[in-house]
Amino acid sequence: MVKAMMVESSSIAVVVIGLLMLLLILLLILLACKPWRFFLSRTTRTRTIKSQVDDIERPLVSEDSNFVQHQIDDFANPAQTHGVSRKQRLPPVTPQLTQSGSLVLDVIPDHSDSIFLGQTLRRPSVTQHIIDEQKYVIDEELGHELQFHPDRDSLREFLPKGNAGSSLTLEVLSGLSRGLRCSIQSTDISNLPLTLGRVAPSDLLLKDSEVSGKHALINWNLNKLKWEVVDMGSLNGTLLNSQAIHHQDSESRHWGHPIELANGDIITLGTSTKILVKILSQSECVIPFGVGLASDPMAVRRGGKKLPMEDVCYYRWPLPGAEQFGLFGICDGHGGVAAATSASKILPEMVASILSDSSRRERVLAQCDASDVLRDSFLQTEACMNHFYEGCTATVLLAWASGHGDFFAQCANVGDSACVMNIDGKQIKMTEDHRITSNSERLRMQEIGLPLKDGETRLCGLNLGRMLGDKFLKQQEARFSSDPYISQVVCIHQASRGFSLLASDGFWDVVNFKKAIQLVQQARERNAPDTENPAERIANFLLNEARTQRTKDNTSIIFLDFDTINRDPPCKPDP
Repeated sequence: MVKAMMVESSSIAVVVIGLLMLLLILLLILLACKPWRFFLSRTTRTRTIKSQVDDIERPLVSEDSNFVQHQIDDFANPAQTHGVSRKQRLPPVTPQLTQSGSLVLDVIPDHSDSIFLGQTLRRPSVTQHIIDEQKYVIDEELGHELQFHPDRDSLREFLPKGNAGSSLTLEVLSGLSRGLRCSIQSTDISNLPLTLGRVAPSDLLLKDSEVSGKHALINWNLNKLKWEVVDMGSLNGTLLNSQAIHHQDSESRHWGHPIELANGDIITLGTSTKILVKILSQSECVIPFGVGLASDPMAVRRGGKKLPMEDVCYYRWPLPGAEQFGLFGICDGHGGVAAATSASKILPEMVASILSDSSRRERVLAQCDASDVLRDSFLQTEACMNHFYEGCTATVLLAWASGHGDFFAQCANVGDSACVMNIDGKQIKMTEDHRITSNSERLRMQEIGLPLKDGETRLCGLNLGRMLGDKFLKQQEARFSSDPYISQVVCIHQASRGFSLLASDGFWDVVNFKKAIQLVQQARERNAPDTENPAERIANFLLNEARTQRTKDNTSIIFLDFDTINRDPPCKPDP
């Protein structure tokens, strides 16, 4: 009996020990696999997604009811927004979750005015986005301000439709600032709105004690395509054609309502400062002669290696504030295209700014010489460029109407992009070659006491002695310069026949001046005079010749056809 009980207790002990070992094994497996982390991960992910969705659905404005009501009031009363910006909420969006748990938003852009959220988030316009990418083109129908890029056709669809563009010029007729002049174009988004006042940073500074520090503001209304003026809460008021446009209670310093401007209007600030408004519709601007542009990076000419496009060619007619003048130019960059893009934007602005001064403009027209204007423009452009490791050549042709049916042209350049004119069969070289190996550059360096050594053909790896930009190299080598060569003035009479050809070194490396003139004559013989846009055809013909000659550099061409001169005024004022 005792023996049976001992056997039974022994069996029970074995079973218990077996169960304990099994539990121990399961515990070890659990510790090794850690299955609970899957539950914790799912819980955390769910909380994170819920938090993200809650953040998206939460308004991006203050929860303060007073602040929200103030924003609503500002939107409902645009006159109180001071014409600068409107603060709006983003349109509703629908959050979507992917299988990976990340959040995807379908944002539908609002194509109305730019969006401001506490002035910290702004949706840039399409035009500004293209400018920021340095690939913008402003078509001829938008004011004949054109910056040429090989992808012009692909960019055309992104340009704003229906905006014909307009040029605004303000000229002070009376007061202490009499004779002061200021011009701006409706396409110059970065410099709008235009402010008038007694203290900086007003765009038009007026030295008159009756003018407030910030007196009035002028802006381009994209919805109406009109210029508008608004009083900025001035103390002494603003009149438009003798009618008050300021707020009735001047002491409240409230802004007035925007009023449309027309050509010939008179704006009076206080009692003594009167400003004449001149508005030119650029949709009605007519370039007085044929213009053709052609450009090609010639990307396959270096053993199949892709060659980036570093040329920028452009023209502007008329220049804002100087309706009788136009500018045509080519910039050839090295080390990148950034310096060429900057120079092509800054240089025309500098020329226009100098010529907007009535005294400087009248001196050019009286003396038939714009040497000082071109020289000052180059020096100011160089001062504004902050490109330390990139540079560019710059060649510009300034043309202007005499008012008697004749035209004048003068050229300025740094670098090896060249210009040649042919008037009544006479070949005229308008530029100077600034390569290190040229006689002019060797002579210049010898005159400053830093002559080149025998066999020296480059400075710091560059074959140019003059350029814009390259600030670092200019700090290292005193022989570099940005002083331009200024050509003689060429008169184009009413009965004259001829042309002007500007091109980057990719063209001149394979075609000389004499051959270029022969090619133009050959192209004219092939095309009938009534051919659509003959200047464009000739420019492309010349470009094809450079391609046939297997040029190894970017090539850009501007061709001006003086045989088709239009003697009518370049622009007509807006009604």
